[in-house]
Amino acid sequence: MSMAQVNGSPRWPRWLVGGFLAIVGLVLAGGGLRLVLLGGSFYYLLAGFACLASAGLIWRSDRRGLWVYAAMLLATLGWALWEVGGAFWQLLPRLAGPALIALVLALPPVRRALTDAGDKATRFLPGAAGLLCVLVLVVAYANVPVYLVGAGRMAQAIPVPAVDPGATQWTAYGGNASGTRHSLAGQITPGNAAKLEKAWSFETGDTVEKRPEIKVPISFMATPLMVEDRLYFCSPTGKVFALDADTGKQLWMRDPHAKPGNAQMFNCRGVSYHSDPAAKGACAKRVISATLDGRLLASDALTGTPCSDFGKDGSVDLDAGMGHIDPLMSYTTSPPAIVGDTAILGSYVRDNFSRFDPSGVVRAYDVKTGKLLWAWDSGRPDDAPMPGPGEGWTRGSANAWSVFSADPKLGLVYLPTGNATPDHVGTHRTPMLERYASSIVALDAATGKVRWHFQTVHHDLWDYDMPAQPVLFDFPVGNRTVPALAAPTKRGDIFILDRATGKPLVGVEERAVPKGTLPGETYSPTQPFVTGFPSFAPDPLTEAGMWGTTPLDQMWCRIRFRSLDYSGAFTPPSERGAIQWPGTFGILNWGSVSIDPQRHLMIVNSSAVPQEVRLFRHGADTDRPADARDSHAPGYLPQVGTNYGVSLLPMLSPLGIPCEAPPWGHIAAIDLKTRKLAWKRTFGTSQDTAPLGIQVPGAFNLGGSVNTASGVTFIGASMDNYVRAFETATGRELWKGRLPAGGQATPITYVSSKTGRQYVVIASGGHMYMGTTPGDYVVAFALPAFR
Repeated sequence: MSMAQVNGSPRWPRWLVGGFLAIVGLVLAGGGLRLVLLGGSFYYLLAGFACLASAGLIWRSDRRGLWVYAAMLLATLGWALWEVGGAFWQLLPRLAGPALIALVLALPPVRRALTDAGDKATRFLPGAAGLLCVLVLVVAYANVPVYLVGAGRMAQAIPVPAVDPGATQWTAYGGNASGTRHSLAGQITPGNAAKLEKAWSFETGDTVEKRPEIKVPISFMATPLMVEDRLYFCSPTGKVFALDADTGKQLWMRDPHAKPGNAQMFNCRGVSYHSDPAAKGACAKRVISATLDGRLLASDALTGTPCSDFGKDGSVDLDAGMGHIDPLMSYTTSPPAIVGDTAILGSYVRDNFSRFDPSGVVRAYDVKTGKLLWAWDSGRPDDAPMPGPGEGWTRGSANAWSVFSADPKLGLVYLPTGNATPDHVGTHRTPMLERYASSIVALDAATGKVRWHFQTVHHDLWDYDMPAQPVLFDFPVGNRTVPALAAPTKRGDIFILDRATGKPLVGVEERAVPKGTLPGETYSPTQPFVTGFPSFAPDPLTEAGMWGTTPLDQMWCRIRFRSLDYSGAFTPPSERGAIQWPGTFGILNWGSVSIDPQRHLMIVNSSAVPQEVRLFRHGADTDRPADARDSHAPGYLPQVGTNYGVSLLPMLSPLGIPCEAPPWGHIAAIDLKTRKLAWKRTFGTSQDTAPLGIQVPGAFNLGGSVNTASGVTFIGASMDNYVRAFETATGRELWKGRLPAGGQATPITYVSSKTGRQYVVIASGGHMYMGTTPGDYVVAFALPAFR
C-alpha cells in the first residue's frame, strides 16, 4: 500500500481540505485576535480556532472534523442573526462562503475521501447546516426591500395641459435660472415611458483614446441647453458644440484649443445662453463658455463664430489680475449664471495642495462687451473697493465652483461656496476666510454686494463645501407659499431658506460635535442640523455594519473600523487616521435636486461611501508616506502652508468593495406640503463596475434628475450604464435605456418645435473618479411613434 494512502483512501484530499481550513483558520484567528485587542467581536477568533480544530481532525481522518465545522457553521448562523437580523446583504458575507464549504464537505465523494465513518451525523450534519444557511439567505433575499418608504403609494391623476414647444426649452443649466429641473413637456407619460428607444447619438471626439495627447482622465458630465431646436454643450476640453435637436447632427463646433497642461481634471459642466431681443445680426444670440486655460468665450449661437465685440476677438482673460496661476491651480468648470446682461461665474480651486492657491473670487462680466463689472472676494471686507495698484485678490479664499442660481425679481444671485483651501486643516484660516465658507451667499446681481448668507458647516475640516446648485421654488408654509431656496449639502441635510432674507423656513439647531486634539487647531463646538425636514444623512457606522464579500475581508473592514478614530458625524481628522462618514463626495453633490411644482415633490438622489482621512505632520518621518493615496489625485496631498499633509482613501476592503454594506445609493421624493418622505427606494446597480457583472442594487451615483409635468422623472447618475425613468409620484421604475458609457450627468427633456417630438438627452461619458465606463457620447431617446 502506498504511503499516500490510509485504509485504502488517498491522503491528498485530507491534506487539501485540511490545509485549506487551516489557512482560513490561521487568518481568522490572527485577525480575530487583533480585533479582540482593539475591543471588537470575539467571533472571528473563535471561528478561527474552530477551523483549525476541524483541519487537524480532518488531517487524521477523524469524522469529528466534519462535526466541528458543522457546529461552527450553526454557531455562525446564530451569531449572524443575533448581530444583523434578517438583513440579506449583511448575512451574505457571513454565511454564503462558509455554507458553500459545508455543502462541498457533505458531497458523498468528498466525505468518503475524508473519513470512512458513515454514521448519520457524519453523513448529514454538514449538509444540513449548509442547507439551513442557504434557506435563511433565500428567505432574506426574498424580503430585500426595493422601497424603504412609500411602497404601494398611488399616483394622483393630474391633468397635463398642452403647451407650446417653446415653453419646454432648456435655457439654463438647471432648466431655468431657478434650477428646478422641471419641464412642462408631457408627451412621455408613466403609461408610455416603457416604449422609449434611442433616437440618435453623437460623439464629441474628446476621449483619451481618440486624443492620445491628453494624459489626464476625462469626465464628460455636461448638461446641454436646448434653445430654438438647437442643443448647446461643451466637451471636457472646452469645445463648444451646437447640434440639431431632432437629429443630433452637428451644426457647428468651436474649438478654443485650450492648453490645460497637467490639469487635475478635464471637466466642463455646461455653457450659458444669452439673447438680446433688441439686437440684430451676429451675436444677437450668444453662447458663453469657459476654458481650462482661463478664458471666457462668447460665440454666435447660430454659427459658432467668436463674438468680436466680447473682450478681445470673443475672449476674456480670466487669469488677469489673479497673480501667479496655472491650470493645475484654478479654472472654471461650471457655466456662468446669466442675470440680464451680466454673466456671473466662480471657479474650481484644487483641493488640499496649498494655502497659497489662487483666489476664489467671483466675478461678473458684461455679456455683450466682456467688461468686468464687479468682483466679490470672500477674503476681503464687504466694503472693500476693487484691488488697486500692487494689490490682488486674496489667495486661497473660499471659492464657488458649482452652479449658481438667480432670482431676477429680487436682483439676487445665489452662490454655493467652498472653503479656504486646504480643506482638512484649518490652522491657517482667519475669521475673514471662515465667515462665508461652506455657505449659501446671496449677492446683489448688479453690484456684487452681500445681501445675506447662511453657513452650513462651521470651520469646515471635512471638505463639506456646498456642491449643489441652490434650487429656487415656492415652499408651502401653512396656507401660503414663500419664495424659498433649497440648499442640498454633502452631509445629506437640505436647508430650506427664505430666498429674500436667508432665514430658515424649517428647523435648524446647533448640536454638539466631537473635538480633536491637533496642536494649534480650533474646533467648532457645534454644527447646524436640519429638523422638521427629511435628512439623507446615513445612520452612524458600527463595527457590526462593516461589510465584505467574505468573512475574511469583512473581518479586515472591522479591524480598520476599530483601528481608526470614529465618533459619529464630524469626526475630526487626526494623525492616527479617522473615518469620515460621509466622505468628501458626500451624500448629495452637484446633481442637486429637482422640483415638481404640480405635485409639490422634491426629487433627491443620494449615496455615500465612508472615507479614511489621515494627517501626516510635516517634518516627521511619515511626512510623505509611500502608501498615501487620494481619491481625487494620485499621491500624497501636501497642504502646503499648514502643519499637515493629508491622505484620503475610500474605505474599501482588500477586494475593492466598500466596507459599508449596500445599498449605497437611493432616490427619493419629499412631499413639500407634509415635509415627509413620500417614497424612497434603491437606485442603480453595480452591473458595469463589479466583477462578473454582479448586480448589487443601490449603487453609488453622481448626477441629477429632471422631472416633467406628466409625472415622469429621468435620471442617469448611477454606476451602471443606464438612464432611467421613474414615476414621480410613486417611485415606480418605468423604463431604463442602455447607454454606451457612464451617465454621470444630468439629463434634459424638451419638445421639438419642428416635429413635436419629446426627447430625453444625456451626456454619456463616465466619471474618472467613479471608475465608470468612459466615453464621449450625447444620447437622445424618444417614443417610436414619430418615425
